[in-house]
Amino acid sequence: MEKQLDVIAIGELLIDFTMSGESEQGNNMFEACPGGAPCNVLAMLNKLGRKTAFLGKVGTDQFGVLLKNTLDQVGIGTSDLRMDSEVNTTLAFVHTFPDGDREFSFYRNPGADMMLTEDEVDPEFLKQTKLFHFGTLSMTHEGVRKATKKALDIAKENGLLISFDPNLRPPLWSSLDLAKEQMEYGFQFCDILKISDNEIQFVSGKEDYDEGIQYLQEKYHIPLILLTLGKDGSRAYYKDMRVERGGFKMNTIETTGAGDTFCGSALNYVLEYGLDNLTEEQLGEMLTFANAAAALITTRKGAIRSMPEKEEVLEIIKK
Repeated sequence: MEKQLDVIAIGELLIDFTMSGESEQGNNMFEACPGGAPCNVLAMLNKLGRKTAFLGKVGTDQFGVLLKNTLDQVGIGTSDLRMDSEVNTTLAFVHTFPDGDREFSFYRNPGADMMLTEDEVDPEFLKQTKLFHFGTLSMTHEGVRKATKKALDIAKENGLLISFDPNLRPPLWSSLDLAKEQMEYGFQFCDILKISDNEIQFVSGKEDYDEGIQYLQEKYHIPLILLTLGKDGSRAYYKDMRVERGGFKMNTIETTGAGDTFCGSALNYVLEYGLDNLTEEQLGEMLTFANAAAALITTRKGAIRSMPEKEEVLEIIKK
């Protein structure tokens, strides 16, 4: 059957309020940026010419309408974006530190993204795609966790490629033990894992990244693991290869969406070349492009609307 979509992602769609200077009165000003990791990933894939769609839930409030319109504008399919009239759209306030790092304050108690139910996961919709992408924000609470697990079962049964970015946000979990347990659940399903330096240390309990990855490989047999190291670049672990590429120096204003831009770029590469016979050279090429795209997004506010064009990324690599 000819697939109509390249990637469907499930999860959170929210507004990231990012700091945007001060008012004349000296108050912090915030810019309302459409965000949420899964759609950031899809937005990058769209820029690279892929057909994508999103499965999730927002409120019927102004923010929910804004988010739906944003997805429509950037070309992410919204046939299975649900709107909840009882619960407001989830909000995240991003406080940026002078070095570009950030911390989040979430308004999600509950937020609409948590209200997706397993009945709202349509098997026929999921069967239309080649790859299914998920994270753990849709696994923090029982209802949406059931929805995510149902989607994973459908993806597995239908032989879809499955990619996972745990995207650990400690404030959203009732306990870090639960977070770890849900990450481990995700590891059992994925063909492609994108994980950050601090997440691998958290879940493996090992300081050394290579040892942490080895632990995951031995326990879960994940074909491709991509480790992101912030401004230092990234590594790919595949079969018995370990390939590393350095990051690109940019004038970073904020790092929101960098990991998602990296992830979307890498998934595009896997869709292009498959997951069976990647060479060391190909893995290097994949990481270089993904690192450059991620560096570019750190020079811009927000993510969904700010994804780089392919030509811009190639330009950075040339330089």
